Amino acid sequence: MPIIVDEQSQTFHLKAKDTSYILQIVNGYPVHVYWGQPLREDSNLSNFSVYSHTNLDRYAQEYPQYGSGDFRSPAYQVQLSDGSRITELVYQDYRISAGKPKLEGLPSVYVESEDEAETLELTLADEYSGLKVLLRYTVFAGCNAITRSAVLINGGQESLRILRALSASVDMEKSDYDMLYLAGAWTRETQIERRPLGPGSFKVESRRGMSSHQLNPFLALLSPEANEDQGEVYGFSLVYSGNFTADAEVDSMGCVRVSIGINPFEFAWQLERGASFQTPEAVMVYSADGLGAMSRTYHKLYRTRLCRGVHRDQERPILVNNWEATYFDFTADKLEAIAKSGAELGIELFVLDDGWFGKRNDDTTSLGDWVEDRNKLPEGLNELAGRINRQGLQFGLWVEPEMVSPDSGLYRRHPDWCLHVEGRRRTLARTQLVLDFSRQEVRDYIFDSLSRIFSSVPVAYIKWDMNRGLSEIGSAAAPPERQMEIAHRYVLGLYELLERLTSAFPHILFESCASGGGRFDPGMLYYMPQTWTSDNTDAVERLKIQYGTSMVYPISTIGAHVSAVPNHQVGRLTPLTTRGDVAMSGNFGYELDLTKFTEEEKDQVAAQVTRYKRFRPLVQQGEFFRLKSPFAGNETAWMFVSEDQREALVCFFRVLAQPNPPQSWLRLKGLNAGYDYVLEESGEVYGGDRLMHMGLILPPLHGDFTSKIYYLKAEQTSFSS
Repeated sequence: MPIIVDEQSQTFHLKAKDTSYILQIVNGYPVHVYWGQPLREDSNLSNFSVYSHTNLDRYAQEYPQYGSGDFRSPAYQVQLSDGSRITELVYQDYRISAGKPKLEGLPSVYVESEDEAETLELTLADEYSGLKVLLRYTVFAGCNAITRSAVLINGGQESLRILRALSASVDMEKSDYDMLYLAGAWTRETQIERRPLGPGSFKVESRRGMSSHQLNPFLALLSPEANEDQGEVYGFSLVYSGNFTADAEVDSMGCVRVSIGINPFEFAWQLERGASFQTPEAVMVYSADGLGAMSRTYHKLYRTRLCRGVHRDQERPILVNNWEATYFDFTADKLEAIAKSGAELGIELFVLDDGWFGKRNDDTTSLGDWVEDRNKLPEGLNELAGRINRQGLQFGLWVEPEMVSPDSGLYRRHPDWCLHVEGRRRTLARTQLVLDFSRQEVRDYIFDSLSRIFSSVPVAYIKWDMNRGLSEIGSAAAPPERQMEIAHRYVLGLYELLERLTSAFPHILFESCASGGGRFDPGMLYYMPQTWTSDNTDAVERLKIQYGTSMVYPISTIGAHVSAVPNHQVGRLTPLTTRGDVAMSGNFGYELDLTKFTEEEKDQVAAQVTRYKRFRPLVQQGEFFRLKSPFAGNETAWMFVSEDQREALVCFFRVLAQPNPPQSWLRLKGLNAGYDYVLEESGEVYGGDRLMHMGLILPPLHGDFTSKIYYLKAEQTSFSS
């Protein structure tokens, strides 16, 4: 039984696979007691409380308020009709249910059978205002994850104004931790940052209307000695695609409060009598075995219980995208020629990127006019798709539905349909504005426009792009008192539209993109099971980007392509072999003009495609182990291991050549020590114990930007392990 209740001490013991999370009601307040390695079910649950005083500034509250004695960051704040902002939530009762409820209007982790999880719901209430809060905890039987969210309900007689509503708050009894998070910029996403905590508050956040290239909605606390394979790690990931905050605050007594949720900056929500507000879901993962175990927990949970639909467990197609091959300048004949070359090489999907609609010859026009450009495609999209299909490839399409160009028919008809504030300038980014997805009529227009295309053209794949953040966040359709709701209502509107589209067209594989990784977050993965990881396709830069992304996100969600050299982003020349080896550690594809390949290059690409098809199930569904970090040196390595530990694919990369280098060994992970593994390249047999404790001898690699891939297969079991 995952949730154990001691009625006498009012203690709740949540037991995940190898984790215990304990909270207790103390003087009416839910108080955090413990989170870590599993404790016995018969442990004495009556002896946890150390709260003999009533100083709330010392309470490890599970959902703290401000204004009644706790001076640290609150989890929520509500303004009453009299202008006051003081509430005090007191415990009322609890309820335990099998399985996991859905979140209203929001994506979340799910279960496929009720025995996978149990959910605890605590009811808290403020008697004066009538505010009720439901704290929901779901604990999973098969992994070390606990999800948290909150529902705020106005049970009073007058309206309330929510000023802050976070998803989770956890008070830890000490602050001797490092904080790890993912930072970056466009073309430089998910760079791993690690720093020790100290007095004060450290926050990662987005105010861009999306989760952002700059900071990902994730943080982890690590014991100082923690690394990939050892030490305690506490992960916090937010299933949300808009403005977020994740904060670690160390108080004067050396305790740390971690909180995560919707960014309260520029946020407020009018909560009418009887209405409720649902916060996004926080997914908390504990690992006693370092970062690698934390990542693999997130990987399996997100791959199998966050991503949805028919494509969740299917092998993803190898694609070629025409963007870096043609940009806006293409004809149907040119596109068919690229597809024909792709078919000859074994590629499975052709994707037509930007420039196929309206009068879109550059990025200054036509967003919002989702009608094919008959000047470029005289016979239309359907005829082009037919030509692509006859070459043996599926047909995919790029769209950017959240945006509108000032030079478009849509904007001329509906200039008020974009986010804007009357009388203020409308800031252009990439010469485009953002549609107001808080408005139902705007979402209906986009749904109808895209549905006409998806219904009339054999589209198998959609790349859904978003190329700018939100500015002048206001809506012509909202009253003044609701203008600070628009950023969140935009995200809710986006989710509503995606739910409609993915339900209406379940056969389409949707890939999320926001100038690359600007919205690589769990919220989008609920609707689209893969994301274009970065607009930077340089193989060397991708080592860091893909390594950092793997800290939270499954390999099956990572889009990775081979592009031309010199690379269009950094100008670097890297071997085709290395470009292929890096891109094969994700959803594989090409972003270049296949018709310009030499015969030798065609042979290399055909071999890459064949190899990826062979190892695709292992890459997309296997367990992922990081071996060498690109943030720590000149070499990078990672590997994929099948669930039964009988197969492994090892990928090694060296950035710069060294003169007369010493012999190097690469220690592997995740194998069965009792299995003997055959190294396919040489036929040599190695014990799993030797490979993990001694390692493989790395061969000398000549030149800069080199790579090597090994395939290992278990031959037999030599002894039990």
